[in-house]
Amino acid sequence: MRKGVKGAIVGGVCAVVLGGGGYAAYNVLTALHGDGTPAVRTGPPTKDEIEDASQKFFTAWEKGQSVNAASFTNDSADAEPVLTSFSATAHIKDVRITPGKATGATVPFGVRATVSYGGKSKPLAYKSSLRIVRGETTHRALVDWQPSVVHPELRRGDTLATGEAASPPIEAVDRNGKVLTKEKYPSLGPVLDELRSRYGDKAGGTPGVELVVRHASQESADTTLLTLAEGRAGKLRTTLDARVQAAAETAVTKYAESSVVAVKPSTGDVLAVANNRVDGFNAAFLGELAPGSTMKIISAATLIDTGLTSAAGPAPCPPTATWQSQTFSNLKGLEPDEKATLSDSFARSCNTAFVKYADSVQVDSLTKEAEDRFGLGKNNWKVGIPSFDGRVPASGGPDTAANLIGQGQVQMSPLNMASVAATAATGTFRQPVLVSQKLDGRELATAKGLSAGTAGQLRAMMNRTATSGTAAGVMRGLRGSIGAKTGSAEVDGQSRSNSWFAGYRDDVAAAAMTQDGGHGIDAAGPIVASVLRIGG
Repeated sequence: MRKGVKGAIVGGVCAVVLGGGGYAAYNVLTALHGDGTPAVRTGPPTKDEIEDASQKFFTAWEKGQSVNAASFTNDSADAEPVLTSFSATAHIKDVRITPGKATGATVPFGVRATVSYGGKSKPLAYKSSLRIVRGETTHRALVDWQPSVVHPELRRGDTLATGEAASPPIEAVDRNGKVLTKEKYPSLGPVLDELRSRYGDKAGGTPGVELVVRHASQESADTTLLTLAEGRAGKLRTTLDARVQAAAETAVTKYAESSVVAVKPSTGDVLAVANNRVDGFNAAFLGELAPGSTMKIISAATLIDTGLTSAAGPAPCPPTATWQSQTFSNLKGLEPDEKATLSDSFARSCNTAFVKYADSVQVDSLTKEAEDRFGLGKNNWKVGIPSFDGRVPASGGPDTAANLIGQGQVQMSPLNMASVAATAATGTFRQPVLVSQKLDGRELATAKGLSAGTAGQLRAMMNRTATSGTAAGVMRGLRGSIGAKTGSAEVDGQSRSNSWFAGYRDDVAAAAMTQDGGHGIDAAGPIVASVLRIGG
């Protein structure tokens, strides 16, 4: 919990009192509140306070005085172990910190030091920044503690360590043998770290000596910051395609907080995974967010498989629909159509058409469809690195209706929705994989997949959506066998919805999500279209 460092600011007025006279007495009185308590500073820190507080922190840090340095932050309990690890377990010495010009209360700085371990030494240099705030209880100017102050790769609970690497290094290559590095494909960094952690020993390499970030989560692989002694890398072949990966990397850079995954429907091979996020989180594989109307792919399959309607059957689109006292509406500008078919309502992404079927489906109908046909929600995917397998709970009450339109308690990742698009494209569920199961003998998840009739109807509806429906604008110009579904998921506290989009072109399926990105065609759609344009 954030707090100020204990203590009080007391001026030097007492010494002045002894110097004599009424003038000194007047100074004492003006330095006190009416009740005799010492006055304290309020408001943002001044320029002098910012310079003084940051310099004291830097000086203590340079000297390896972790307890003292932590005392100049507003969370000394959390700061102390990180600062201690900097010198004690990371073996970083000869630290020199050079502050830059402050912008407001933010002070940029550069760090130069030496990492020494087992007779090996290497220079370390990087840049970071800190912010000075006023302590909530002490009213002192203090460093607003974030682990990234010490190193930009550090997150809450992480520490630094130097020693023999936990796993041998790998030379990851794509499906065609092209080398994949985090320097060329930046968002692959966490993915390559996880692959190394899981398969480094199987790839035949030997470990080196490294400075790493030890992450708080036991499931997260170490992040290498500096290599003191090279290990021997083993070659690890992945399912990725360097061309598709490059397109995915470029596409997500255009939209903040974006993630995309591309898979090969005929095999389940993951062709690309990319994230553009401030927190470095692999949301493409691990995100757990409501997928909005992209969920209608599964919902439409549910309605068809349970015999409630068909692509050419009725699915009226009224202006609003009420289910158990909760009223649902459509996106602004969507004209109602009481004579709409399921294909009509799917292509136009009519929420109310699906909500109207909430009183006809069983509470677990959507759950069974997701599990049995699309392989979701059983927590049994073995992709090769950690992944979220989707969540479609059997929810009663208003969530029965909300789940049908990808809200309520439904949770998905871009990986899940790319797989959904792939299953719709082929009719067969193939669990996504990043490395061959032959490498470690892991058992892949299975599902029955779709009947030929349901798969054909889904493909027809997704093709209509891509060619003349809500996805037509971004899918225009893509040739071959194409299909898509747009989605937007409302989130409390956000000014705009999360943007979702899932689609396929020939033997490539992809899905993207952009947090606070707006409608599906605003952000996620262009990302997916860019990937399909290269991959198809």
